[in-house]
Amino acid sequence: MNKNAKINILLVVIVAALAVLPLALGLGDDEKEPFAGADAQAETAITEIKPDYEPWFSPLYEPPSGEIESALFALQAAIGAGVLAYYFGLRKGRRQGAEQAARTEEAPPGEALGDQAAEPDGDGAHQPVGARRSADAGGAGSGTGQV
Repeated sequence: MNKNAKINILLVVIVAALAVLPLALGLGDDEKEPFAGADAQAETAITEIKPDYEPWFSPLYEPPSGEIESALFALQAAIGAGVLAYYFGLRKGRRQGAEQAARTEEAPPGEALGDQAAEPDGDGAHQPVGARRSADAGGAGSGTGQV
């Protein structure tokens, strides 16, 4: 097992422990809402400290139920994950393209395709060895006049 695989397994175990331990240890059992969000906890603490507190701003949109609020939060997280995945995929693709271009510039002519050598076919186009079209094998529609 290589080093990256060990690190990935360790990270998965840590994430699983972070998800399971609060439930297994009963953290938050003494609270009315054990896993309430930070906004709700802050609102409760402010109301206890200063009951006549008036917020400076009100939300632009207040969902009609908690389920819709959770769905919108999940949608926001999914969009953020998609943007991050696109960004990292784009970076990886650009890096791989640059590495391939560097290998192509360094390789002598005829070896630019890496493991596959290129040979010109009958019409001057280059195809990898072993990837001949059916026309080269005399297949139907090869234009050789054979039936």
